[in-house]
Amino acid sequence: MTLNPLDEAGIAQAVENAKAAFSAAASLDELKKVRLAHSGDNAPITHANMQIRNLDKADKPSAGKLLGRARKEIQAALAQATQRLEAEDQARVLREERVDVTVPTRRNPRGARHPLPVLMEDISDVFMAMGWTVAEGPELEHEWFNFDSLNFGPDHPARQMQDTFYVDGVERVGAEKIERIADTTGLVLRTHTSPVQSRVMLDNEPPIYIVCPGKVFRTDALDATHTPVFHQIEGLAVDKGLTMEHLKGSLDHFAKSMFGPEAKTRLRPSFFPFTEPSAEMDLWFPQKKGGAGWIEWGGCGMVNPAVLENNGIDPDEYTGFAFGMGIERTLMLRNSIDDMRDMVEGDVRFSTQFGSTGRGA
Repeated sequence: MTLNPLDEAGIAQAVENAKAAFSAAASLDELKKVRLAHSGDNAPITHANMQIRNLDKADKPSAGKLLGRARKEIQAALAQATQRLEAEDQARVLREERVDVTVPTRRNPRGARHPLPVLMEDISDVFMAMGWTVAEGPELEHEWFNFDSLNFGPDHPARQMQDTFYVDGVERVGAEKIERIADTTGLVLRTHTSPVQSRVMLDNEPPIYIVCPGKVFRTDALDATHTPVFHQIEGLAVDKGLTMEHLKGSLDHFAKSMFGPEAKTRLRPSFFPFTEPSAEMDLWFPQKKGGAGWIEWGGCGMVNPAVLENNGIDPDEYTGFAFGMGIERTLMLRNSIDDMRDMVEGDVRFSTQFGSTGRGA
C-alpha cells in the first residue's frame, strides 16, 4: 500500500512503526534487516517521498516538510538503536573473551621446531635407509662450483645479477686469523645445492650416492609462492650401469615416502645444463585440491658426461643420475599451505600446528 505524502496520520504511524522495529532489534544483523524495511528503497516513507512529484505545486512544500521531519525522526531512532546494539555487542565480546589473570599459567611456553628442518631430516632419513649419504657444502660458494663445474656456459641467464647474489667485500674467519679477500670476483650465494655434488665428486671415487639438503638464495621477491631464501634437496648417484630406470625407481620410492602409497612420479622431457637427458618431474598427488592429479615437483635427469668429466670422473666408465626439488614446495603440498610467507614470518603458532615441539629436544 502506497503512503500518501500528505497523510499526516499515515506518516506518523510509519515513523512509530520504524521506531518500534528499531527498538525491538536484538542484534546488529536484525537491525540491518528492519532498517531496509523502514528506511530503504522499498520503505513506505521512501515511496511517499517519491510521490511528491505528482502533487500540485501548492502542496509540494507541505509534503516535503512533513516527510523531511519523518525521515529525521527515523534516522535519529536508527542511530540510537545502532549505538545501543554496538555497546551491547562490545560488552558481549568483553564478557566472552575476558581472561582470568589469576589462573596459573606457564611463564615460559614451549617453543616448536620449524617444520622445514624437520622435513629435511625426514627426507634425509628416507635416503639413509637406502644406503645413501647426506652431504653438505658452503652457502657462500665459488662461481666455478655453482656454475662452471655443472656445465653452465659463461653466457647462461642464470649467471645474471637478476638471478644470482654476487658477493662483495667478504671476510673469511679462520681459527686464528681473519683474512680479507682482496679479489672477491666469482663468489656467489649458491643458487642451488648442486655445487655440493661437484665437491663430493672431486673428493670421492664412485660409487657415489648422496643427498644434499640445504639453504639456497635467488633474487626473487617475497610473495605467496617465492622467497629469496629457500631450501632444496638434491640427490646424486654415480656408479657403473645406472640408467633412467634407476632414477625413476628412486623417485617413486621417495614420492611414496613423502605422500603415501598412492603417490608416483612421471617424467616429461626438458633441458638442464647439468643433465642429459633431462626431465621435469611431476607428482601424482592424491590429496590435490579438486581431486587427485599431477603436480610439478622438481627436475631430474642423467648426469651430463661433461659434468662427470669436469669433476674428475670418467664418463666412459660411469653414469649417474640427479634430481632436485624445493623443500618449501614439498611442505606446501603435504600440508595444504597456500602462502609461503607463513613459513618465514617467525610466528611460533605456525610451527606448533605440526606437532614438532618435542622433536630434537
